[in-house]
Amino acid sequence: MLAESTYLYVEDDALSRQVMQMIIETAMGIKTLTIFEDSHDFIERAKRLTAVPDVILLDIQVRPHDGFEMLTMLRHDPELRRARIIALTASVMNEEIERLRASGFDGTIGKPVSVRTFPELLARVVHGEAVWNVG
Repeated sequence: MLAESTYLYVEDDALSRQVMQMIIETAMGIKTLTIFEDSHDFIERAKRLTAVPDVILLDIQVRPHDGFEMLTMLRHDPELRRARIIALTASVMNEEIERLRASGFDGTIGKPVSVRTFPELLARVVHGEAVWNVG
């Protein structure tokens, strides 16, 4: 099921993009990952993808639209709102996690992402589980 799913990752940090690409494509053997380096024209670019993403991983501190703004755009789009939307953040304060939950994210994964734990967390997300992993 993981390999059949499609993924979109929005991240402005080059090293984070490289790590995610290595984990998903190399370590997990998944070839259906699209990466956006910023959130400029985010919803328009997402709608032009060949396949609607099943899982969307959003960096919270990206510009010009942050993760919360992108989440709102996604939840208002009839095609894209069905995706599982996961926040990726280095900010793991309790109030930030509560804000992510209240905003409607399907989960969060703390940064830096671990090659040891990420594959299992992603599998849980694909199977419909809400994952709130910040440690």
